[in-house]
Amino acid sequence: MRPDEFMKKYGFDREDDEKEHSLRENALEHTRHLKRPHAGTPHDWEEWERYRREHPDEVEEDDRN
Repeated sequence: MRPDEFMKKYGFDREDDEKEHSLRENALEHTRHLKRPHAGTPHDWEEWERYRREHPDEVEEDDRN
């Protein structure tokens, strides 16, 4: 019996609305809500400024600016 069959047979396959807390899910959430970085190298900041200029509608502005 495959693991997915076992899960389905014993009721463990139900879809929970609970948010996944994996690195992949956290990375996807971060990319959906782009904000100013808190730290980084000068190169990171240059990339951030360039991205912000090129895609202003995809960046959430801080109240600190």
